[in-house]
Amino acid sequence: MRNGFVRILVALFVALLAVPALTAAPLNVAVFIPGVVAGSPTYEQIVAAADKMAAAGSITSKVVEGGFNQADWPEKVTSLAATGSYDLILTTNPSMPGICADVAKDFPSQKFAVVDGMLAGNAQIYTLLYNQVEQGYFAGYLAGLVTKSTMKGANKDLKVGAIVAQEYPALTVEMIPGYTQGFKAIDSKITLDYRIVGNWYDATKGADLANSMFDSGVDVILCIAGGAGQGVIKAAQDRGKYVIYFDADLYSLAPNTIVGCATLDQARATTEVLKKAIAGSLPYGTADIVATKDGYVDFADKNPLYTKAVTKDVLDKMAVMLKQFRTGAKSLPVPKM
Repeated sequence: MRNGFVRILVALFVALLAVPALTAAPLNVAVFIPGVVAGSPTYEQIVAAADKMAAAGSITSKVVEGGFNQADWPEKVTSLAATGSYDLILTTNPSMPGICADVAKDFPSQKFAVVDGMLAGNAQIYTLLYNQVEQGYFAGYLAGLVTKSTMKGANKDLKVGAIVAQEYPALTVEMIPGYTQGFKAIDSKITLDYRIVGNWYDATKGADLANSMFDSGVDVILCIAGGAGQGVIKAAQDRGKYVIYFDADLYSLAPNTIVGCATLDQARATTEVLKKAIAGSLPYGTADIVATKDGYVDFADKNPLYTKAVTKDVLDKMAVMLKQFRTGAKSLPVPKM
């Protein structure tokens, strides 16, 4: 009887020890979006990944949109940190590491994670940067193939385009140089028509710029313009020309007009960062760089809308190039920003 009572006490003691682990509060995360979620594939991915983990009970999550005025972002991040309510402020955008570092000075216990940014050496901040030179290269390689192709919307002019919302370091140091390397690899005579909308939402100006470029002989445009890109796509549809999309597989927005999508797996990166933060293993102070061979940067070539939109010779040449990057046989360096 006495031995049985002892066993019961031991079992109760073990059960009590397990209770804190079972009832530990989930990680409290603020997701700061430097802009608005709608119309931005990478912002949509980071929010969707956080929402999925919140629905599973792994975290609690609050999404805060910073709006289009970049001058407001530091104050809004400061407000989040000042509450003392969040174990982690998760954000994205190459502009955010510097902002987080400034806020961190006043809130030394606040932790930050920036997916799609780079800053090493700050013990409060973890960053992960995508190799967007390679992402741009995929878009440029396709643009070069399209402008030299026999596709219905292609012409004899060796001109490709790029319409961007605004300029920022990752764009000017990684994406556009990668894009240029890509189409120059097809033919060094190909030239670039490069235009800036000035914001992330003006679809009318996006359409005007696209039409002007089509008038000048451009037949395919890389679009990195958020909501303004809707105007670029509409102009291409009306003119029978082509668009290459950035960051997500979105051929469905305009089948046969969007002929390529150079992608980032922001959802995977977000999920992995949050899992490490929950486990206490996120290496704050570290700046990781991930590329095509790691599976974070890629090109959406499995979508039937892609294989239907371009000719077989374009498909074949893209497949050979993509295999080189995916296997690590070829890679491109990321310049310092």
